[in-house]
Amino acid sequence: MNIKLITVGKLKETYLKEGIAEYIKRLSRFAKTTLIELPDEKTPEKASIAQNKQIMSKEGQRIQEKIGPRDFVIVLAIEGKQLASEEFAQKMVDITVAGYSDITFIIGGSLGLDPMIKQRANLKISFGLLTLPHQLMRLVLVEQIYRAFMIQQGSPYHK
Repeated sequence: MNIKLITVGKLKETYLKEGIAEYIKRLSRFAKTTLIELPDEKTPEKASIAQNKQIMSKEGQRIQEKIGPRDFVIVLAIEGKQLASEEFAQKMVDITVAGYSDITFIIGGSLGLDPMIKQRANLKISFGLLTLPHQLMRLVLVEQIYRAFMIQQGSPYHK
């Protein structure tokens, strides 16, 4: 299995980089995991709705270029389905049973994701109604992917 994480924006915080690296290392038992960090567009302080749409469109085009035609695409979006960790683990099983070997997770930039990317998604998930920095979401996501594999293994990690 191949897992790809496409994210918008540069990660600067060392503690987040270290945490993400640790979980990617742990995931190597189960899947080849690739992190693709795309540049974000500079957003003017008082950007208009039109400017924000244009920014999301540019970021969306960069994201689209990194999605494979046979990827199962999961986007993180506030309007997505909320799943318990066990449900998420089962969803990962269901995806592979359906014949997908490439799963791509996408975390947008500070403005969110372009509608084109949301339409391409096979699944939209949400980690709740709280607003979290998208840099922190990377760490939360890779931990949850690792947790899903551990649940599948029957490991006590989840307890």
